[in-house]
Amino acid sequence: MPAAEASPARQLARILAKALLLFVLANALFALGDPLPRLGRLSVYNRLLPGRARLPYGENPERSYNLSLFQLDAMFASHEVARPKGPGEYRVLLMGDSSVWGFLLENKDTLAARLNAAGLVTPAGQRLRAYNLGYPILSLTKDLLLLSRVSRFQPDLIVWLVTLESFPADKQLFPPLVQHNPGLARALIARHALALDPNDPSFVDPNPWQRTLVGQRRALADLLRLQLYGVLWAATGIDQDIPATYTPRQEDLDPDTTFHSLRPPHLSPDDLAFDVLAAGMAEAGATPALLVNEPMFASQGENSDLRYNFFYPRWAYDDYRQLLAAEARARGWTYLDLWQAVDNAEFTDSPIHLTPAGSAQLAEALGAAILAEAGRR
Repeated sequence: MPAAEASPARQLARILAKALLLFVLANALFALGDPLPRLGRLSVYNRLLPGRARLPYGENPERSYNLSLFQLDAMFASHEVARPKGPGEYRVLLMGDSSVWGFLLENKDTLAARLNAAGLVTPAGQRLRAYNLGYPILSLTKDLLLLSRVSRFQPDLIVWLVTLESFPADKQLFPPLVQHNPGLARALIARHALALDPNDPSFVDPNPWQRTLVGQRRALADLLRLQLYGVLWAATGIDQDIPATYTPRQEDLDPDTTFHSLRPPHLSPDDLAFDVLAAGMAEAGATPALLVNEPMFASQGENSDLRYNFFYPRWAYDDYRQLLAAEARARGWTYLDLWQAVDNAEFTDSPIHLTPAGSAQLAEALGAAILAEAGRR
């Protein structure tokens, strides 16, 4: 007699068991293989769509056609810097904070765009092309993270714009971009013997379940959304939700003279993350680097005799400028102090964010320095 066929219930149980096994296997393989970096490098940008002029950052994707994510490979793959270097191109990478990224500025008004619009040509006849690799949130360690990845883009010059608010110890591991890249951050801490805690609790270390396909579903969705928003970016050129109005930078200031719990009369070099700054300059490798103290607003209002602005008491900022210049001399760095290169009227909602006119003023001052640096090479 032929063997009795399995009941429908047993067949269903077998199917479900196989599906469960495949589900577990797929999640285990995903966790072991960690394919997110490889997936991040698969991009429609610079192929089917134009590359973005800024690194992805945004909290209102429906209006900005942009989003914040923590996958560095995907961020760079979406940027125009990932396209091949053109013939006769003198490639300049601009690194720094939200002022370089261009908060409250359209792309045409960012520092990089203003430099490119100037049509600058080096003494050797190369066309200067600047790329905006600034990224919001003030932290030298955040900049170091990005600097460690840019050599692949064949820069001729790296311009790193900094300000005092990026130097305090409590700012170094604060950015989510740093916290969500613990492996790279720890590798940099070890490579440069940085005075940062590799076991800091702010680091986001996924557990085995969070490394699985299911656990990484948000990161995978972000990779997909970044590609989809590229269509809207290409059609509109919009990558930031700029409000119609904003609260202007503070003119009248509080009489407080502390700076990140530090008190006058003087800053010590140990109060500032000069080791992280040195690590960033070292990550430039053989590429020439220009370190720039970026412009800032200097109030003339109430208590302006005590503070330059909301960020800085006068004693702290004055000491910082002296310490930074001394560090640059001691290490042989090319350094430019542009702290007053922009008129006071050309700052928007913070002591470092610029108007379009302020961005143009900075580009004029910086462009001359870049050409001078190119002429020395």
